[in-house]
Amino acid sequence: MMAEDKTTEIVIYNFWATWCAPCIKEMPHFEKVNAYENVAVNFISLDDANKLEDRVIPFLERKHIQSKVFLLDETDYNEFIDKIDGRWSGAIPATVIYNNSTREKLFFEKEFSEEELETIIRNQLN
Repeated sequence: MMAEDKTTEIVIYNFWATWCAPCIKEMPHFEKVNAYENVAVNFISLDDANKLEDRVIPFLERKHIQSKVFLLDETDYNEFIDKIDGRWSGAIPATVIYNNSTREKLFFEKEFSEEELETIIRNQLN
């Protein structure tokens, strides 16, 4: 997965859904690092496309999410999972952290604590 913004050093792609409690719990941590200079967070929602208006958008507004959010409108999960990372079982939350400077891609299939996420981002920025 290549980062879109070549001027941003660290680009994060977090796969989540409104029905995933661990995903929701870690979102504030991603919002915090999104405010860092040279870091961009992209939330990729795996909610059903027909839930966009009545579930996803109201959730994002209620939580005051400032990061970019995309809805993955893909019905064949097996088609895209391996393209993201071959180690991904399909469970969420899942996160890809891409460092534009080093071209390093880190993949995590887990819920982050605030401290864990900040440590990884600080290490990538150094």
